[in-house]
Amino acid sequence: MVTASDTFLASQLSTYQQEMESELERILSFWMEHTLDHQHGGFIGQIDYSGNVVQDAPKGSILNARILWTFSAAFRQTGQETYLEIATRAFDYLRTSFLDTAHGGIYWMVDAQGQPLNTRKQIYALAFAIYGFSEYYQATRHPEALKASQELFRWIEQYSFNPEHGGYLEAFSQEGELLEDLRLSEKDRNDPKTMNTHLHILEAYANLYRIWPDQLLAQKLRGLIEVFLRRILDQNTSHLKLFFARDWTSTANLISYGHDIEASWLLQEAAEALGNPELLSQVKGTALNMAIATSKALLPDGSLYHELNVDTHHYDKHREWWVSAEAMVGFLNAYELTHDEAFLHHSLNAWKFAQTYFLDLERGEWFWGVHDDYSLMSKEDKVGFWKCPYHNARACLEVIHRCKKELAG
Repeated sequence: MVTASDTFLASQLSTYQQEMESELERILSFWMEHTLDHQHGGFIGQIDYSGNVVQDAPKGSILNARILWTFSAAFRQTGQETYLEIATRAFDYLRTSFLDTAHGGIYWMVDAQGQPLNTRKQIYALAFAIYGFSEYYQATRHPEALKASQELFRWIEQYSFNPEHGGYLEAFSQEGELLEDLRLSEKDRNDPKTMNTHLHILEAYANLYRIWPDQLLAQKLRGLIEVFLRRILDQNTSHLKLFFARDWTSTANLISYGHDIEASWLLQEAAEALGNPELLSQVKGTALNMAIATSKALLPDGSLYHELNVDTHHYDKHREWWVSAEAMVGFLNAYELTHDEAFLHHSLNAWKFAQTYFLDLERGEWFWGVHDDYSLMSKEDKVGFWKCPYHNARACLEVIHRCKKELAG
């Protein structure tokens, strides 16, 4: 018997799906209309908060790899040929301008003309390149996309894997020598291992395993899941530890709420890719515990503070676009695991917060974020090294897929 509650729930899911379909189109339209570099090829490296193109801005590997993943995934889910055209543009540019054909790996940055500018090999960037190339292969079956993914996997395993303690070291020279400055950005600690890099190797390896079920890759993906369960996740709090020494000694007592909720569903996705029922059951329990822990930090407006320093009890109270996007997916995943409607409401409230404060309805895309008083973070880019169509477009794609699955019963 279908109850009034069932009908209302189905209506919520249907509306959520429709809103995400519309928002996905709006986001991707911005990137197609405003970010193509018609002069030098590829994509513009930087557009500021006001929509002004920063002339001759360098181009980052993260931005380009994420554009490749986003448009490949959007084409696979929607079948819209215009998305495939942008994905192919991103594939060609990433392959010709960022792949180091002499030493392997991906350059960190090229100049506006596409020439190498910073040749360091940040493992985080190699992971995103695998994520993008493997998604493009799923969309097109282009053999060079699979080949590039495999070669980057082998580069990471040759240079970055730490056989003594497990896990992966952060950054290398063009030739593969470990660097002294390992930081992903100026905001980060200079530690040999980070949660953030491991999270994105995890998602990349899971995506690669779907198209290339290699035995060594399966072993390494299983190892990454175990690293999260045994080393990175704090079993007492279900929050992630962020920075580590080589031997996995934690070097900072911080909580990143966005990464917690993002990792909750990415860990589950990785376990699903491997197809081990026992491991998947364990990871589903972990994913739920992480969602519960994150939900306790939710604010009345549906958002999450950016970070907490546990030692000083000091919150970084600004809110960034990607945290709300990941909350949309992570809490919806928790709803799918439990059918506890509180999790669905958390997901919907994260979307409502984004609608209210992040969506730029005048110029397109999402703003970077807001301060604690809800004023816009106007010094941050609309398009840039770290501002990409990845978190918010992926949230749309995930919500659409998950709502369809729930509505289908």
